[in-house]
Amino acid sequence: MSDPAPADAPASDSSSRALLRERDFLLFLVARFCSTVGVQIQSVALGWQVYAIARLTHSVGESAFLVSMIGLAQFIPLLLLTLIAGETADRLTRKRIIAVSLTLDAISAGVLLVLALSGSHHLWPIFAISVMFGASRAFLSPASSAMGPMLVPRALLPRAIAWNSLAWQGGAIAGPALGGLLLIHSPGLAFGGSVTLYLLAATLALLVRHSTKPERQDGSRVELIKEGLAYVWNNKIVFGSISLDLFAVILGGATALLPVFAKDVLHIGPGGFGLLRASPAIGAALVGIYLASNPIRRHAGHIMFAGVAVFGLATVVFGLSKLQWLSVGALAVLGGADMLSVYVRQTLVQIVTPDAMRGRVAAVSGVFISASNELGEVESGAVAWLLGPVGAAVFGGVGAMAVTALWAYLFPDLRKADRLE
Repeated sequence: MSDPAPADAPASDSSSRALLRERDFLLFLVARFCSTVGVQIQSVALGWQVYAIARLTHSVGESAFLVSMIGLAQFIPLLLLTLIAGETADRLTRKRIIAVSLTLDAISAGVLLVLALSGSHHLWPIFAISVMFGASRAFLSPASSAMGPMLVPRALLPRAIAWNSLAWQGGAIAGPALGGLLLIHSPGLAFGGSVTLYLLAATLALLVRHSTKPERQDGSRVELIKEGLAYVWNNKIVFGSISLDLFAVILGGATALLPVFAKDVLHIGPGGFGLLRASPAIGAALVGIYLASNPIRRHAGHIMFAGVAVFGLATVVFGLSKLQWLSVGALAVLGGADMLSVYVRQTLVQIVTPDAMRGRVAAVSGVFISASNELGEVESGAVAWLLGPVGAAVFGGVGAMAVTALWAYLFPDLRKADRLE
């Protein structure tokens, strides 16, 4: 049976100062930041390397599609393993799952380092490593999502979610910028940085003292998985929240097109590519800093839907822009709007979900989020092949706004959600 919530802060104290007194949560935050920086550096280097190799023998559209296939290679194992991973996070010690997953990430990045140093121009080994990376992330995501709330009193949960998102966004800012700088020297240097950061994050996770093993539950693995799926389906706030993110980002996600825009639309090179990758996280971090000190009190549902609508509009502006400063600004607005909707969605889901089911619910949520990111990259690459990169971004942004309007109609309880308590 897991330990009760930490008692360092009074249950009624929900201030940022009380949160920062939680040692284990701070270790968790730093580990999350380090792993996120590692993922972002690897993603930048991988996208640039695949695009550069593909352009040796393929057109711009074909190369953009091949870059998008990295996401599909990572998504397939995640989809196949996610239900098992969620049940595992509700049965085993969560910090150990995190440490093992991050160690496997380090191995994946290490192999990419060897490939880069060898000067290989073959794409199939990169896609094979992407499959391995997707498998390890399938277990990391639900364990990480379920572990965070175990480390703070319930009164601190909304603020902890904001800080948790801020740690991710901080890593998403530092990672692409650092990745772009390392790419100027070599892709191998970037992959080596990812290896180091993954191992550091794994060590920090193991230093958490608080018990992260959930309560023992009766029933077989299949029964527990079915229970988690039933909970997500029957709770319309949970299902509406995660499905909105799925379809909006599938249509509106322009991340896979950033190498194309940097190289063949804006002509700004690897350094500019790193800036484009960092721009959404800069906007998200600014919103995250505000939310960490000023959590949303009322009208949560309306705010979430507004955030998704602005996300779609900013995607359209980015697609039409031919100016670097406007593209950077549109991506920053896009990231800030996404942060707003993610904060509301994660807080709602964490508050209504009991700890004993957080791993399974996080796994389902994680596969929806990954589907939105990875399939969104495939969608963007396929549409870019047909309409070009500009047409793909505009199409996706308009689609995201249409999904927002449809979901506001289909899920009235989610739209009317008020207090995040």
